[in-house]
Amino acid sequence: MMAFNKNNHLPPGMLRIYKGKRMFRKNTSHRQPSLFGFASQLSQVKLKKLKNSKEYEFYRLVFCKINEKDFSVLYSDNCSRPNAPVNSLVASIILMYHNNWTTEQLFDRIDFDLLTRTALGLDTLEQTPFCPATFFNFQNRLLSHFVTTGENLLEGVFDSLTQQQVKTLKIKTDIQRSDSFMAMSNIRSYSRTQLLIEVLIRLYRVLSDEDKARFNAILVPYIKQSSGQYIYNLQRQQIPHEQEKLGQLYHKLYEALKESYGDFEVFSVFERVYTEHFTIIDDKITVKTPKELNGSTLQSPDDIDATYRKKRDRHCRGQSVNVTETANPDNDLNLITDVAVCSNDTDDSKIVNERIEPIKEKTPDLNELHTDGAYGSEENDQKMEELEITHVQTAVRGRKAEVSMEIEEVSNGHYTVKCPHQSVSSQKTKTRYKACFDVEICNQCPLSKNCPAKQQSDKRTYYFDRSDYLLGKRSRNIKSLPPERRKLRPNVEATVKEFTKPFNHKGKLRVRGLFKTMVYAHAMAISINFGRFWRYMTENPDFYRLVNSLCGILACFFAKNSRNGLRKVIIRAPIRCWLEPQQYFRQAA
Repeated sequence: MMAFNKNNHLPPGMLRIYKGKRMFRKNTSHRQPSLFGFASQLSQVKLKKLKNSKEYEFYRLVFCKINEKDFSVLYSDNCSRPNAPVNSLVASIILMYHNNWTTEQLFDRIDFDLLTRTALGLDTLEQTPFCPATFFNFQNRLLSHFVTTGENLLEGVFDSLTQQQVKTLKIKTDIQRSDSFMAMSNIRSYSRTQLLIEVLIRLYRVLSDEDKARFNAILVPYIKQSSGQYIYNLQRQQIPHEQEKLGQLYHKLYEALKESYGDFEVFSVFERVYTEHFTIIDDKITVKTPKELNGSTLQSPDDIDATYRKKRDRHCRGQSVNVTETANPDNDLNLITDVAVCSNDTDDSKIVNERIEPIKEKTPDLNELHTDGAYGSEENDQKMEELEITHVQTAVRGRKAEVSMEIEEVSNGHYTVKCPHQSVSSQKTKTRYKACFDVEICNQCPLSKNCPAKQQSDKRTYYFDRSDYLLGKRSRNIKSLPPERRKLRPNVEATVKEFTKPFNHKGKLRVRGLFKTMVYAHAMAISINFGRFWRYMTENPDFYRLVNSLCGILACFFAKNSRNGLRKVIIRAPIRCWLEPQQYFRQAA
């Protein structure tokens, strides 16, 4: 009999084999197709159709290029069961959002659709890469890693694929454009009173039997029906009194339960609602006025990340997604280079302020960014100047000046200021600059009443600093461009439409939460870029053949240098190298 180790029930030899090895494995099985896969059962006509399909190109251009090693941090260093194939999991997330499938529909496609199986590198009907539990656990691991480190691994996949595509197609990234859209969370729209009652009901569910009996008398009016049913029976004039009563109840429950239930997630939500809606003034619980609440208050207990914003008379609860893509007119196609997700009460100018440095790092030759009027700010002007990026806006926030003052930089620290009738050089003051205009000319000017220059005894003086110069420069940037480059920004709206196409009739996502919205946004960005890449290849057969040839050479190279026992390479078709181990040839003999 085989001797087993007393402590861990493994043969001594097996201990030596696995000791010190991380139980993360890359999925390379797709590089070695089965001799008896479904491809061998298809006719030549159908096989050719399969290999010309979009799903097969997805396999080659996305699935095979996912760097699984980046995901090794999600798994244990200890000896344990190997992981499910990461490239299959990531590719499945992309396919699910791209096709707007539910999870159930995704698994049906994996089980019964040859095209979907081809996209995931599966060549037999017996293979199942993972089960639903593994799929959900993988997404939970991504979330835990994001919460712990702040790193979104799917964003890394997007950046890696985009860099390869930009390099392959030789896309110019010096000119880019950006826009944002609202991604509404799949949550119910609660009124203030209904939200207070709904959180109470959910807190009651986690209480112990003893505490339920303890507070049953004061909670029974709310727990015997749903929050919607309760407020349905309230008259409008009763709502202020009901909120005051709820404030007293919240305070009593908070003081009684904070020691015992402080670690419960539901109690954390309850505590947040309590501090957001009520305050203590002179030892009395007071309901905060609507003006004291802002868009960052809790919108739903089902999505603690969702925020509120009213945009164009539309009430939005969820997140905001900002998209940046290339826009050089010389490009045959443009690709998305950056995607950012944040709370929807974040101003667009703040989003671009945080993202412009990562965008510049990914595309160092960026020197011109086109946006709408919401992206301008003094901080952005300074950062754009530091990064040597020309910020082109189709509009500028604020009222149009009745008398325009054009400030031009002559040299470092020296400016020329022009009004409709005069042009003078600036003078340095202790903290800023000033331009002194001839008072006699100003007195004859019909615009003198609205002039921003201040009247003094013998002159009119206009004070400004560098931020005023940068603001004026940003306003004039679009006028300095050739006519064909002044209308580059509007086309980004078509890209936004591709992102919002899977939304339901209310403009909502299927998912909830900030991180899931990030997963959706980056998965969609990958699929949109792939779709553009694939359409370009099909419309340009010569380029298509070149890419296929390169893929064949790379496949042969990997076969020659792999360590998984592959020894021989057979080219069965001109568009793919099929790898075969020696044992298959021995079995055939």
